[in-house]
Amino acid sequence: MTFPLTPPDTPATVEEARAVQNALRGRLVLGEVGPEPGFGTVAGVDVAYDDAADLVAAAAVVLDAETLEVVAEGTAVGRVAFPYVPGLLAFREIPAVLAALEALPEPPGLVVCDGYGVAHPRRFGLASHFGVLTGLPTIGVGKNPFAFRHEEPGAGRGATAPLLAEGEEVGRAVRTRAGVKPVFVSVGHRVSLGNAVAHTLALTPAHRLPETTRRADALCRRVLREAATLTDGPRRTVPPPPGT
Repeated sequence: MTFPLTPPDTPATVEEARAVQNALRGRLVLGEVGPEPGFGTVAGVDVAYDDAADLVAAAAVVLDAETLEVVAEGTAVGRVAFPYVPGLLAFREIPAVLAALEALPEPPGLVVCDGYGVAHPRRFGLASHFGVLTGLPTIGVGKNPFAFRHEEPGAGRGATAPLLAEGEEVGRAVRTRAGVKPVFVSVGHRVSLGNAVAHTLALTPAHRLPETTRRADALCRRVLREAATLTDGPRRTVPPPPGT
């Protein structure tokens, strides 16, 4: 599946993008517990870029939440619609991710994003943005702690420590493997923080990162390689929007 070179609703400036974030944040639902871990389906979404070819590939991989077996996959390939701007990653990734999600036979019960939800300077990261646009329960599981303080969690699997922003808990550092660097979990949309942590642990039986993220990462990289070999014609770079 492909999508337009620049989706028609892509903001033209940083100020426009931040205004969209602020408007969408008002639709964020934080009072729901969300689906129970180990039941239904859970999807991982991820993207990969080929900057030289100006390509982005997205993958959505759906797992059975109990067995962690793959039950569906969707992919999308297209042009990069928005440049990299810290704090505005959603505008760069979501057009491709939404197209990959649309390629699935049915929506998953939960979506795990490789990034952040409310653990974001404006409390509206990729997982929250994606959740509001789709209405699906979402969580963010990041590899790095972004800009928030946290104590080191205990060394054992399942140990946690709060991610703090001006005294507010915006997520948790979660040890998914004993003695291994933690991941950083935050609420996206329609899921409680405790449930987001429980889902993360249920999805990491053998590795640091959730199986959803691992499968989606491998698939989008493969799709990108295949797409890059078929791409010809002039290369294009996305200029920074005004206001950067």
